[in-house]
Amino acid sequence: MNKKQKKALRNIIIAIVLLAAIKLSERFIAYEELINGSFPTGRVILFFLYMIPYLAVGYEILRKALKGIKNRQVFDENFLMAVATLGAIAVALIYNGDYTEAVAVMLFYQIGELFQSIAVGKSRKNISDLMDIRPDYANIERDGKLEQVDPDEVEIGSVIVVRPGEKIPIDGVVVEGVSSLNTAALTGESVPLDVSETDNVISGCVNISGVLKIQTTKEFGESTASKVLDLVENAASRKSKSENFISKFAKYYTPVVCYSALALAILPPVILLITGNDANFGQWIYRALTFLVISCPCALVISIPLSFFAGLGGASEAGILIKGSNYLEALASTGYVVFDKTGTLTKGVFEVCETVPADPEMTKEQLVEYAAMAEMDSNHPISLSLKKAYAKEIDRDRVNDVTEISGHGISALVDGKRVLAGNIKLMRKFGLNVPEDLKETGTVVYVAVDDRFAGYIIISDVVKEGAKEAISLLHNDGVSGTVMLTGDSDRVAKKVAGLLGIKEVYSELLPADKVTKVEEILKKKNSAQKVAFVGDGINDAPVLSRADIGIAMGALGSDAAIEAADIVLMDDDPRKISKAIRIARKCMRIVYENTIFAIGVKIICLILGAVGIANMWVAIFADVGVMVIAVINAIRALFVKKL
Repeated sequence: MNKKQKKALRNIIIAIVLLAAIKLSERFIAYEELINGSFPTGRVILFFLYMIPYLAVGYEILRKALKGIKNRQVFDENFLMAVATLGAIAVALIYNGDYTEAVAVMLFYQIGELFQSIAVGKSRKNISDLMDIRPDYANIERDGKLEQVDPDEVEIGSVIVVRPGEKIPIDGVVVEGVSSLNTAALTGESVPLDVSETDNVISGCVNISGVLKIQTTKEFGESTASKVLDLVENAASRKSKSENFISKFAKYYTPVVCYSALALAILPPVILLITGNDANFGQWIYRALTFLVISCPCALVISIPLSFFAGLGGASEAGILIKGSNYLEALASTGYVVFDKTGTLTKGVFEVCETVPADPEMTKEQLVEYAAMAEMDSNHPISLSLKKAYAKEIDRDRVNDVTEISGHGISALVDGKRVLAGNIKLMRKFGLNVPEDLKETGTVVYVAVDDRFAGYIIISDVVKEGAKEAISLLHNDGVSGTVMLTGDSDRVAKKVAGLLGIKEVYSELLPADKVTKVEEILKKKNSAQKVAFVGDGINDAPVLSRADIGIAMGALGSDAAIEAADIVLMDDDPRKISKAIRIARKCMRIVYENTIFAIGVKIICLILGAVGIANMWVAIFADVGVMVIAVINAIRALFVKKL
């Protein structure tokens, strides 16, 4: 608890103790005799006794109500509570001398406010703990000693030292050391990330094991941790339609109920008086005051923003950064999910996916070994993928006479044998017959050894782990359609789409063509559905902006992704898209539940209060009880691990 909450709790306890003491003392002191006597001593004593607990819990409410009147912002919950309780005191003073209800209304209202404050504070603390990723210092090595400096003072290109247990303060490249990083604060994943020299690392990750020396590539303010924190902090400013509706609703609702209560207090008794009946002004004033307490819109005003706040926090904990509750609300209505292929559904890097020897005496391992040996000095992505597939250190003494044949491939002597590795034009150049109409998709590397065709290796972009499951999850979640857009060839696109279970695919598209396709989908979907586009956030900025919801996936550390997208998935798992939609839908269910529950209970209680059936105790439940229940329900949006 903070100081403010502790003070409120102390005042509540004091009020409860004093109220209990007063009620207990009434059994032993004959207040009734004093009250009914000719001298009003008992009435005065009783009034001042009840005012002590009333002011203990009501002083802040009365002060805020007066401040609102002074600032011409009259109609709020503080004004309603002040008018209702002061009115109840006036009725008791004039008629029955029982101030219990007035004190109880203020007491229970403050208990509800304290509960709400603790609940909001807890959810804020959970999020702030989660997002506690911005370090307070950076280690710079000077004269053989580590010196802690403000991260803002570290220039681009400086070398910082991160010891085990410390957070990486600034984005950079590892220049020395091997370690594992805890990325949970950014990605929501508990599996450590292994890094070594030349690996890029981002701020906010916690160094687990070895000492790392990192050359910074960004300034502190432009690093990932700072950008992510700014994104989360600014999310609350982008309000959903539901939040805007509640704000407008409360703005008009409160004055209406205040004037309605005034009319209820005056019109019925005046009409009764004119018609010659018993007016009983006290009874109608009591009903009007009960009406005011019931009408307080606390449950809606508090629980709806809290639901969205908790939903944003729960998504952040899962490594899903949503830039505002308006995007969270839109995500819940997602009907179509449109994917970019490369870097989104596929890894965006070349890998050997198939090896086919043509010689019965040639093994797959030997075929890859010959190709990797021949390509040992090339830095072409194809060559790098061959060397990665070989997975051994290349013995350069075994290779000589390496010749690059431009546009064709490589010729080299490996263990004294002439090895050719390249495209079909290389094979034709040397008069070798090879299969030409291969059905496999990807880049084909043909290999010949001593003028004999040895086989071919298929190298292609590899489908991401979890991509097929991600599409299946979206279909199970009720998403109407999944679409894939790519600039790749039609054959490659259809193969990837077939593997993943995507039926609608468009290939050989330029960035502008992708925007056109998304616009076509926007026109054909129904008005209640939203279209989400998922891309890498770098090459897809135009289409990310054009879709109803732009989602950048695999964007850990990508400035372009954080800037262009509405939602950023901080790791490379496409299954998080389905999780994000489920989080949004859970949040919206809670919002609707709270709205229907709060308005429904209040309408019923307002009618009962107006006709005299509901008393002040029912009013307390309609206000404080409904608020507490709605707040508890709202906090459920924070828990998303099992979604």
